Amino acid sequence: MIKFFLLAALALAVGVLAYIRLAPSDPARWHEDPRLVARPATPNFHLIRMAGGDAMPQVFQMPPEDLARRVDEVARADGAELIAGSVEAGHMTYLSRTRLMGYPDYTSVLIEPAGDGAMLLAFARARFGRSDMGVNRARLERWLEELEG
Repeated sequence: MIKFFLLAALALAVGVLAYIRLAPSDPARWHEDPRLVARPATPNFHLIRMAGGDAMPQVFQMPPEDLARRVDEVARADGAELIAGSVEAGHMTYLSRTRLMGYPDYTSVLIEPAGDGAMLLAFARARFGRSDMGVNRARLERWLEELEG
């Protein structure tokens, strides 16, 4: 009887992990404007914007279209997949998966003109769970570091 419950628990765990890994992503649901998004009730996100963000946006000394292309290069090099928006529009949403378990995270980026340069606004969040253990913040900080270099 104990073996049955152990096998059932194992099957349930594998099923949950498979669902998390294979669940389809609806781009319309995850493509957000970082300027307008409401702060989630859970701490599994990182928001870069002028008012009400976790960090202030950085201004880069390049035209907005160049910054958008660089963000796309950096995101893809980091393993992210563009699922919504476009580089040409300067508003993109990427799907990234955590390294160990493959949990899906979504990062919406918006590029805005700022004087002679461009500013990056971003909203990175986890799809599942309450805590992301700082993964979304670390991802955005890693992308920003690459953009600066």
